[in-house]
Amino acid sequence: MKTLGKKGAATRQAILTSARQAFTESGYDIGVRDIAEKAGVTAMLVNRYFGSKEELFEEVVDVVLSTPGILTGDVMERAPDVSTLCREAAAALVAKTAPDLTPMDGFLIMLRSANNKLATDILRRKFETHFAKPLALLLPGKDAGQRAAMFLSVIAGFQVMRQIVELAALTQADSNQLAARLEAVFELLIMDGPRSA
Repeated sequence: MKTLGKKGAATRQAILTSARQAFTESGYDIGVRDIAEKAGVTAMLVNRYFGSKEELFEEVVDVVLSTPGILTGDVMERAPDVSTLCREAAAALVAKTAPDLTPMDGFLIMLRSANNKLATDILRRKFETHFAKPLALLLPGKDAGQRAAMFLSVIAGFQVMRQIVELAALTQADSNQLAARLEAVFELLIMDGPRSA
């Protein structure tokens, strides 16, 4: 990528900011012209900087998934063991899905783009790169990839039920109790093999 001057970098950032907001609010199906208009540029300039809407979406998803959240790389790197990871992930999930908070951008982009195959292909790759593969590397034993994917599924499902559906049992629950139960679920998922009856 060629080096941009100050003005070029500012324009590129304005497009990225506009695209993040647009994809968060409307999903992948938002038009490039809408993104360009909110950035104060032309659609042609968006394509000049990013090549295509697909490439712009990929970059936005990369930026969003790199932002500290529930299970980001720094959380995974910082945790000395998987038990600590489970505790920190559970606490972060409860804190970031509090009923008075707006759902996180990455979650909303995923939710609002789920009906578009191209977008879901990009999201799948990015979620694997940012979360599933690094998490699987931390998990002991076999089927780590499957257990990591289930871990992520619990996170996504909890977000849907607490922030979108707003189940009273989750929105009105004691935060410490929710975190403790989620931690127990996460610990089950990191175990190597099912619990014996």
